[in-house]
Amino acid sequence: MNIEVFSLCDAATVDVAGKLNVLGAFDTIFANSMPTVYPQCALALRIRFENIERGEHKVAVNFVDIDGKHIMPTAMGTINVSFADQERSGSANLIFNIQMLKLANEGEYSIDLAIDSRKEASLPLFVRQRK
Repeated sequence: MNIEVFSLCDAATVDVAGKLNVLGAFDTIFANSMPTVYPQCALALRIRFENIERGEHKVAVNFVDIDGKHIMPTAMGTINVSFADQERSGSANLIFNIQMLKLANEGEYSIDLAIDSRKEASLPLFVRQRK
């Protein structure tokens, strides 16, 4: 398995042809005051699976602060991977939409991706207060 795209962004969609559209990828939020609420964002994922990895895969995303405390419930999803026998690999897209993200403090947060209960990737999110 290969994580081709794992991005925090303003919005993401998948079209009928399976194209993953990502708008406004970012890693920093500038807040006027703390705590702050970020109204809407999305996590966009595109994962490539090899032939032997066909089937169902459980995906979990944890959003934690610097101390490892969850700042939102774990986002869970399932990917059912199938593609033609003659193809060597296939990709799957998954989007997690996040509404009203509450961020208590300035600093670094982490977005951790696990597939089938194994950590596969992590993204930082930096929150800065405007001075």
